[in-house]
Amino acid sequence: MNRAEITLHPIGVIHSEHVVARQTPIQPVYAKGCRGWVELFPEYADGLHDLEGFSHIYLLFHFNQAGPVQLIVKPFLQDTARGVFSTRAPCRPNGIGLSIVELVGREGNVLLLEGVDILDGTPLLDIKPYTAKFDRIETSRNGWQDEVEEETAHRLGRREYKNGDRLA
Repeated sequence: MNRAEITLHPIGVIHSEHVVARQTPIQPVYAKGCRGWVELFPEYADGLHDLEGFSHIYLLFHFNQAGPVQLIVKPFLQDTARGVFSTRAPCRPNGIGLSIVELVGREGNVLLLEGVDILDGTPLLDIKPYTAKFDRIETSRNGWQDEVEEETAHRLGRREYKNGDRLA
């Protein structure tokens, strides 16, 4: 197989209230009430036409603050080593992140968002609309995540803190 190099360029910047990775909610489902915005570079603004008709969008971004690549990781939900491709850990070979966020509004080349689990200043690679017609899939298996109780997932995903320390 040809391993041609791929070059991606940011189309904008994601802004949020999150400035410390270890205090940022993990996954949008645990980021309720966390607002943010996308500032699309002006040359891409025309591409936003008709996007405001969608309630949610996918943001594809670069994990620009992730550590070195790790093929085996311990996900936030468990203390068990897992292959990185069975997790959503940021220390991936290509450092591409994906979040589904609520689109609250649009002001020119700025998208107002809810449910943001992304660090401030993160480079945006692409935007795609979420549509239940194509994207909603009722699953019957969720791999190792089926072993995790919802209460535990919620607590760990919100990264609940008290006096700067994570609550166990």
